[in-house]
Amino acid sequence: MPREFVEFRTTLDDRDVARELVRAAVGERLAACGQIAGPVESTYWWRGTVEVEEEWLCVFKTTHALAQRLGEFILERHPYEVPEVVIIAIDGTSRDYGEWIREETEV
Repeated sequence: MPREFVEFRTTLDDRDVARELVRAAVGERLAACGQIAGPVESTYWWRGTVEVEEEWLCVFKTTHALAQRLGEFILERHPYEVPEVVIIAIDGTSRDYGEWIREETEV
C-alpha cells in the first residue's frame, strides 16, 4: 500500500528565490506547506571538482498523488542545471496533520 504523504526537498543558493519558490508551490496548492532552513553548507562533486557552497534547504509536505506535479513545477522554475529533487515517503503523521495536508492540497 503506497504511503499517502511525502516530503519533497530541494536546495537553492538564494534565500529570496527559495521564498518565492515555496510561496508559489503552496499558493498553487501543490504542497500544504513549505519550510526554508539554512543556510546549510553543501559539499558535492561538480564537473570534476569538489565544490562547497552555502544553500537554503526547501522542504515541502504534500500528498503522494501530487509529488510528480510538484516536482515538475519546481524543475520548471529552478535555476540550477541539475537541481536536487528528493522525495521521501512519510511513514505516518498524526490524524489531524494528515487531514490538514489533504485538505490544503485539494483544489
